[in-house]
Amino acid sequence: MCGIIGFVGKEPAAPILLEGLERMEYRGYDSAGVAVRSETAGLQIRKTKGRLKVLSDLIHGGADLEGELGIGHTRWATHGEPNDINAHPHVSENGRIAIVHNGIIENYLELKEHLMRQGVRFTSDTDTEVVAQLLEFHYNECRNMLEAVGRCLRRIEGSYALGIICADYPNALIAARKDSPLIIGYGQNGNFIASDVTAIIKHTRDVVYMDDGEIAVLTADSVDVFDDEMLPVEKTHSVIDWDVSAAEKGGYAHFMAKEIMEQPEAVRKTISPRIRDGRVVLDDLHLTADYVRGLSRIFIIACGSSYHVGVVSKYSWEKLLRRPVEVMLASEFRYCDPLVDEKTLVIVISQSGETLDTMAAMREARRRGGRTLAIVNVVGSSIAREADDVLYTWAGPEIAVATTKAYTTQLVLMDLVGLYLADLLGTVEKPAYEAILSEMQLLPEKMQGFLAHTEDIQYFASRYFNHDSIFFIGRNLDYAMGLEGSLKLKEISYIHSEAYASGELKHGTISLIEPGTLVVALGTYAPLFDKAMSNVVEVKARGAEVLALTTEPFRERMEKTADATISVPETHPMLQPSLSVVPLQLFAYYVALQRGCDIDKPRNLAKSVTVE
Repeated sequence: MCGIIGFVGKEPAAPILLEGLERMEYRGYDSAGVAVRSETAGLQIRKTKGRLKVLSDLIHGGADLEGELGIGHTRWATHGEPNDINAHPHVSENGRIAIVHNGIIENYLELKEHLMRQGVRFTSDTDTEVVAQLLEFHYNECRNMLEAVGRCLRRIEGSYALGIICADYPNALIAARKDSPLIIGYGQNGNFIASDVTAIIKHTRDVVYMDDGEIAVLTADSVDVFDDEMLPVEKTHSVIDWDVSAAEKGGYAHFMAKEIMEQPEAVRKTISPRIRDGRVVLDDLHLTADYVRGLSRIFIIACGSSYHVGVVSKYSWEKLLRRPVEVMLASEFRYCDPLVDEKTLVIVISQSGETLDTMAAMREARRRGGRTLAIVNVVGSSIAREADDVLYTWAGPEIAVATTKAYTTQLVLMDLVGLYLADLLGTVEKPAYEAILSEMQLLPEKMQGFLAHTEDIQYFASRYFNHDSIFFIGRNLDYAMGLEGSLKLKEISYIHSEAYASGELKHGTISLIEPGTLVVALGTYAPLFDKAMSNVVEVKARGAEVLALTTEPFRERMEKTADATISVPETHPMLQPSLSVVPLQLFAYYVALQRGCDIDKPRNLAKSVTVE
């Protein structure tokens, strides 16, 4: 969601802040601002609604603001409409304290009413300004900024990542976090805070991840971290091992296009180290055969595209493991009194590892005695650190808001875990196990071959981009894959799109089919191809125009009925969604391109959802 960067060092802060905010634009935002302090000019605040370029032009790339201490923010509105006043940073009434904030202050109204009774005047509609005013209130009490921060945080309920500067502390940047990501970067010419490593990767690869309840004080030459009792904490340093070019477009028009094309290599990196001598080897997974045999059920918990990975995996895992697998939206899990105990394995899937709903669901599962396994992409993220076991997808940085390579790597990693567990249980026969592994190792090559020829998808996008409503239909794994194809389309093209299990058409949905309605019919799941064909005939009879997706062996049969057909290479049915989702990603991309949409930064959406 929102982006935070802070710098204290030995060079001008404003250009560094703008550069960091630019690298976090992909997270989604509607306003931006910076606060910079200098000895001569004091606290200088500049913020504005709209894109970062508006702010950059306002301060001439940072040249207008002097000082080597500052904080910056890109805001995605939650409390108060997007405008200049509600943009961050927020400043205390006396103008001496400035803060940036990610998260939600749940008791902000109570705190605001208390402060107003003390005579404090508010200028914005945000929950964040409450923190700034509360800090000033406590600072006036104790005249010690670190103590004031501690007092303030003890009164706040909710989630926060905070960057704080005070005019009375010309060389110090203060940071705090709870349930919202924040990292500290150690640089040669100064030190940083950021909500995303992409913001500071150009300046340093030496980082530490702040934990809940921690407060940090940064100067140009030092970093001190304290726990919620103000006791010093020794932090473990991490090294960011991906190159800065991975977060750049590399000649592509959009990050989404680049990341679609990176999928073969991302899948290879996910698979290759985990297959040795014809077996799945998961060194970081510590599940014994006795534990797995004793499982009564498995939950898969996630949001958005990661949830769709779970839906695909449910079909595959129940067939492989002969155990009940339940897929739940993380935002619903902790409110449904879930049946979790010590015989429950809970898989949580999150690209960022910071998705607040998923993190809260994982904590609820652990509280009830379940064992948790996290599937994440970001090393050192909150979910990765808190889970009992963690497996990384190793997809590399994903910048476009609409996920592509994170989805496919999650999918193949879940396939690997499913095979691994089935092997422990003895529920998969050796020939089937070997066939799946053999085909899995061919996935990158088959994906690469398909991506080399995408002209027909561009053509179909130009033919169908002006539809206002599109339906995706499929059965079994095709239905699960259709959920993701539909989401991709609506996310970036703003076309109304829904995915339905084909067998449900006659239970209501077919009433929406009229002459000219576009239906994307998925027929890649070989065991149910004939059923898929019958549904194509069904919607055609009501006047639908059908764009079909099938595998190459079935292309000729599909072309006899559908209006247009896309085919992908055939693989093992369990692995087919990993290949078949690629044309759906491309179709969404090219449709959005035809419609002139902001593909990498679709409206109202954020890359990492760190509020409930």
